[in-house]
Parts: sequence; C-alpha cells; structure tokens
Amino acid sequence: MRAEYVILLCLIAAVVAAVIASILTKHKDIRKVAYMMDALEDGELNFRFQEKNKFNRTLNRIRTIFEKQRQAHEQDSWTKLIRVLTHEIMNTVSPIASLSDAMAKSVDENGHSELDIKAGLETISDSSKNLIDFVQTYRQLSGVAKPVRKALELQELMDSVIALNSEFATSCGAVCSYRPEEPDLMIYADEGQISQILINLIKNALQAGAKHIDISAGMGKDDEVIVRVANDGEEIPVSAQEQIFIPFYTTKKEGSGIGLSISRQIMRNHNGSIELVRSDAKQTVFELRFR
Repeated sequence: MRAEYVILLCLIAAVVAAVIASILTKHKDIRKVAYMMDALEDGELNFRFQEKNKFNRTLNRIRTIFEKQRQAHEQDSWTKLIRVLTHEIMNTVSPIASLSDAMAKSVDENGHSELDIKAGLETISDSSKNLIDFVQTYRQLSGVAKPVRKALELQELMDSVIALNSEFATSCGAVCSYRPEEPDLMIYADEGQISQILINLIKNALQAGAKHIDISAGMGKDDEVIVRVANDGEEIPVSAQEQIFIPFYTTKKEGSGIGLSISRQIMRNHNGSIELVRSDAKQTVFELRFR
C-alpha cells in the first residue's frame, strides 16, 4: 500500500508540476505578446525573441511582416513626397529659366532688346519669391516644435476654437458646435498646437461648403480620448483620401497642402493619431486620438 501511495503522490506531483509549468509558460507567452504589441504600437521593431520554439518563431515572423510593411510604406511616402516637391519646384524654375534664356538671346550688341526687359525681370522676381515662399513652407513643415503639454479641459478648448472661427463660419452660412459624450473630459496636450489642428479642420470644412460642423468627444476602450470632427461639406474623392496627409498635396486651388501633414506630425508628437475615418456624400469625419 505504501508503494501505491508513493506512486500516486508522484503522479499527483507530476500533474501539478505540469500544470504549473503550463501556466507559467502561458503567462510568459502572454507577456511576450504584450511586449510585442507595445513595441509595434510605438513603431519600435528592433526586438527579436531568442528562444528557439514555435511560439517565438511566430512572433518573430509577425515582426518581420510589420517591418517589411513599414519599409514599403516609408518608401512609398518618400516617393510621393519627392514627386510633389519636384513638380512644385519645376513649375517655378522652368519659366524662370525659359524667360531668362529668351531675354539673353533677344539682346543685341548694343544692349537693345525686342522684349520688355522690365516686365521680364518682374516676372522672374515674382517667380523667385514664390519659390522662396514654397521653401519657407517646407521649413515650416519640417520644424514642428516639441509640444509643451498641460492639462486641458476639452469644453474650454472647443469653446475657444469655435469662437475663433465664428465669424468665418457665419459668413459661410455655417454652424459649428461641440457635443461632449461624457462630462469633464480632459487631455494632456499643447493647447496652441491642438487648436491649430482643430482650426485647420474647421477651415477645410467651410472651404468644402459645409453648413454643419459637429465636433464630439468621448472615451475609447483603452482610456483614449477620441475627438471627432464631422462636417456635411463636399466629400473628399476616394483617389485623394490616401494622399491628403502627404506634404504639399492639396485638392484646393489655393492652399499650401501642409495643414493636414503638420496636424499628423503634431498628433504623433503627442503619441496620438489623426485619421480620416469617413468621407462620402453625407459626411466627412476626422478622428483625433489622445492616449
């Protein structure tokens, strides 16, 4: 009987040990997944799990997939940016070069020309100033200041932003309103920079013919504060929806095309995000997430 008890105890101990090992292994794997998700969310892909088992190989494979996608996305973004920069610069430089060449060829040995030299020089001057303005705009895009954060009550922030845009909205026959889904919502952010984003979104909506601009805010599943800016203006074409955050891309006749690009940089500097979540005949909605 004693031998049977010993065997039984050994079996029980083995089962308990196996269960504990399984629990510890699962807990360790859960921690690995949590670490990986945090790293992916922060854009840090320089991790790799060393232990050679199937679970680790799967996690490493996921990391590799994300890395390839990020590289492809970055390459695509740079290609689009270079294309836009080249287009804008060539549009300005080509007329300058052409006009300068024509003026040089028209001048005879006595310094006389059939062309209006003064008018030509004025045209060259205007084009040069436009190119300088373009470069200054690019410097503005690449020089977004580090946010100086403080606790902000959303109600006060929205009241201020709406008041700043009230005259323009009234002149467009539009109404801008704010509706909090929960009381006393707050964000920790740079007041000036976030106001700049909201003002830009409202201005874009008014220029798109919106008559109602509805701003709402609430809490997300992961304790995020989510601000939605919706309007009933002209929809953004499907072909443009993936490009509106690219620097210098614009669908408007007048505009630098950097407002949304700067807005995205500001939100990234706040560890947040800004996305176009809807644009159709009924409504266009931008979503800001503050983590």
